[in-house]
Amino acid sequence: MSRRLLARASARHLAGHPWLTALSLLGIALGVAVVVSIDLASNSALQAFAQSTDTVAGQATHQLVGGPSGLPASLYSALRLRPGAPTSAPVVEGHVRAANGDRRPLTLLGVDPFAEAPFRPYARDRKGSQVTLLLTEPGTVLMTASTARLVGATAPGDTFEVAVGGQRRTLRVLDFLAPSDERTLRALEGLLLADVSTAQEVLGLTGRLSRIDLKLGDEAEEARLRQWLPPGVDVLRAVSRGNAVDQMTRAFRTNLTALSLLALVVGMFLIYNTMTFSVVQRRGLLGRLRALGITRGELFALVLGEAALLGAVGTAAGLLLGVLLGRGLVGLVTQTINDLYFVVSVRRLSLEPLMFAKGVALGLGATLGAALVPAWEAARSPPVTTMRRSTAEDMAQGRAPKLALLGLLILGAGTVLLVLPTHSLSPAYVGLFSVQLGAALLVPWMTERLVLGAAHPLGAAFGMLGRMAARGVRTSLSRTSVALAALMIAVATTVGVGLMVASFRGTVVEWLESSLQADVYATPPSLMARRGDSSFVPGLAERLSTTPGVAASATIRSVKVNVNGIPTDLTAIAFPPNIPRQYRFKEGDAATVWRELEALDTVIISEPLSFHHNLHRGSTLHLATDHGPRDFRVLGVYYDFGSDVGAVLMPRATYDAAFEDRGVTSLALYAAPGQDVDALVERMRERIGDAQIVNVRSNRVLREGSLEVFDRTFTITQVLRLLAVGVAFVGVLSALMALQLERAREFAVLRATGLTPGQLWGLVSLQTGLLGLLAGLFAVPLGLALAHILVHVINQRSFGWTLQLVITPGVLIQAVVLALAAAGLAGVYPAWRMSRANPALALREE
Repeated sequence: MSRRLLARASARHLAGHPWLTALSLLGIALGVAVVVSIDLASNSALQAFAQSTDTVAGQATHQLVGGPSGLPASLYSALRLRPGAPTSAPVVEGHVRAANGDRRPLTLLGVDPFAEAPFRPYARDRKGSQVTLLLTEPGTVLMTASTARLVGATAPGDTFEVAVGGQRRTLRVLDFLAPSDERTLRALEGLLLADVSTAQEVLGLTGRLSRIDLKLGDEAEEARLRQWLPPGVDVLRAVSRGNAVDQMTRAFRTNLTALSLLALVVGMFLIYNTMTFSVVQRRGLLGRLRALGITRGELFALVLGEAALLGAVGTAAGLLLGVLLGRGLVGLVTQTINDLYFVVSVRRLSLEPLMFAKGVALGLGATLGAALVPAWEAARSPPVTTMRRSTAEDMAQGRAPKLALLGLLILGAGTVLLVLPTHSLSPAYVGLFSVQLGAALLVPWMTERLVLGAAHPLGAAFGMLGRMAARGVRTSLSRTSVALAALMIAVATTVGVGLMVASFRGTVVEWLESSLQADVYATPPSLMARRGDSSFVPGLAERLSTTPGVAASATIRSVKVNVNGIPTDLTAIAFPPNIPRQYRFKEGDAATVWRELEALDTVIISEPLSFHHNLHRGSTLHLATDHGPRDFRVLGVYYDFGSDVGAVLMPRATYDAAFEDRGVTSLALYAAPGQDVDALVERMRERIGDAQIVNVRSNRVLREGSLEVFDRTFTITQVLRLLAVGVAFVGVLSALMALQLERAREFAVLRATGLTPGQLWGLVSLQTGLLGLLAGLFAVPLGLALAHILVHVINQRSFGWTLQLVITPGVLIQAVVLALAAAGLAGVYPAWRMSRANPALALREE
């Protein structure tokens, strides 16, 4: 019976305060939604890549791979003729983009239909000999019906154009792929299946293969195959590709997840605030219930039950909101992955049960965790103490110094974790959240000290209302300190992330200005923003280098090589004579490095590669070349912000000696003295004509384009900042509403003794303004600390970049203004409601 009565009392209380209940639910929902949406978006992008990789790889156990230019097609013929040859199939793989219609990347897969049966079931013959017709009808492809709609085709026989490497190719739909199971059908979306020769022609890989798929029985068979293989060809396990992708993107995904958890942390303050208000407001009722025989355990269960109900409803709403938010964020995550790591096309959100289970665990766990303290306080207080209003505030003020001491200890522990000499991110994130928690625990004591000092100047400026506003904050410390802590953490995060982005951007701008020294850059269009994966058609690079008005030129070749199993950028540059090489070195003297780099067994590496693989000046770098494995001496480590995975740089002569590839990815051209750069750009475009689509950009335009990519990369970070502030705003609004409702009788007494509605409005506005100002002042030093941690610890351990912390006064001013605005807006409704309340009704006992 008692449990039923308690449940009814709890339900009536929640229903009697619909706005506070709704705000609590909104805070929980937003916190869960941010975490779930980030998980769904990032996992959808990686699952789309994994499904595409698995579908393309099929049932192969191993793959034969070569250098940047692939394998000679003759190797496949020799392998098939070898006695005891393993099951094998040739593959030509690349990415194209539909010239019309959907512009997302498509995978072009060239296969031999006669060799596909053991590897890719969808590529076998069906309905007669449709797949083998690819051999007899050039320029034809198979695809799913949904992919056909993306490229603007509606039926077999329709033609469409694709763009690749600045050139257009026309293809014809031979038929539609229609696998029996839904999973394979989804995985085939975005795939164009062609004959090997068609794929070679479209991708410009005549006489070359991307790889050879194999089915090997055991390690002994693999060892025998290795002995037979010519230099420059390696055997890789098919699963290694997925592992490499996971390692490449792990830091990026970890950073997104950690940032999204911030919204949940802020939401926990909101939940704590709501449950504390629920207990404080019913202190009389709870005390009477204890006096009538309700046990401590039953009261404890009552508060936790309310929290569980709020958590369940808020979490369910958060999951739905997370799916909606994830649909918007998946495009941002995919674009960032395309810019930084590899080509991936995501066309739908993957709704995995594990992601929802994680959201439920976080939502309910955070809610119950935040409610533990108020539930415990409600249960352990004696009935007489519970029924006194001043008890909670006396306890809050008495507890403030102890909480401050605990906060200092947690800050110290967090600092120790941050300075540990490790590359692991886990201690760094625990240290980061420890700093936030420690700062939050300092808020009650600091607030009490500051408002005591603010009473006199506020009284001098606003009279009695100013003194009342300051004292009101102190006498409601149990309520105001939680709201202040939530707003402080959210605003401090905007400061920290804002300064981190500004520092990163400033460092990148300085790096671009020093590294982009040529006047004009020419590059065929690429599917990846930060790495050229296209080449000039033969002869065009030489023709552009001899354009009238060009004094000197440098050819650049960018390819991917494996460094310890991770695909890594390799850049080969034919440096022009008498042109300064503007590279800043972290290790090695520039003059010595450039002189020694003439040797054909030397390279320089970027800072991230040095960091991730523990390579330094004097180290040996092992690379698989077209002439077999070779060792290169590392002469220096240079600063580079083009890739967080890392990069290897070598002169073109060294590259030509190690690889058979003679392609040119881009040109850097230096204008002759007195030559107008814009006129030179137009002259080069005319010289290109219809030979190939080439992006010809001046130094200034290229820098602007690079910064656009940078800003696009951090778009999702800015979105998460706004969401975190939104959660904090809801928390402050909830806290202020609870505070004003709790003080309804106090305000009624003031109204009855002559305080006008306008004066009451001014009192509430002054109080909320003071809360906002305090939150802004608290947020500035915490934000600076977070910025230092993000720049010098998190970014360094995640990506290996050395950034210069830039403190922008505008960001700090915006933080204070943001806190004032959030608190001011959150106080509008409570002030309006209190000023219009009927004093007589408010003075009545419930």
